[in-house]
Amino acid sequence: MRAFDFSPLFRSTVGFDRLFDLMDSYAEQSAGYPPYNIERTDENNYRITLAVAGFAEKDLDVQVREGVLTVTGQRDEAPKPEGKGYLYQGIAGRAFERRFQLAEHVEVKSAKLENGLLHIVLERLIPEEKKPRRVAINAPELKTIEGKAA
Repeated sequence: MRAFDFSPLFRSTVGFDRLFDLMDSYAEQSAGYPPYNIERTDENNYRITLAVAGFAEKDLDVQVREGVLTVTGQRDEAPKPEGKGYLYQGIAGRAFERRFQLAEHVEVKSAKLENGLLHIVLERLIPEEKKPRRVAINAPELKTIEGKAA
């Protein structure tokens, strides 16, 4: 279900179609599965943690394409023994796909599955030509006139 219809805005805006596409894709994502955290560990490092209880490494896929980090999970259904089944199943094991739009110069450094949590480490690598640099100010030397008092 979509909360907003952006089509009237297309008539009066130019060049914002990518923004509207991002908003549409965000609205289409499942509301909260799997739950995740995004934390900033320092000025240029981030970590995304997804709660993926019940998924093994072989069930998860992490990809980066055109600035979009995509995490998908698909469990193989194990055959259930005859006559046995869940009375209550509260741990969700359904397939999912979660996307994160990465900012410019942000790269995925590693991904690690630990205790049912998938940790993805990101780093912002700013190229040297985009980093601020100090510019020396070259002023002409001032000459002082020294004279002797008479």
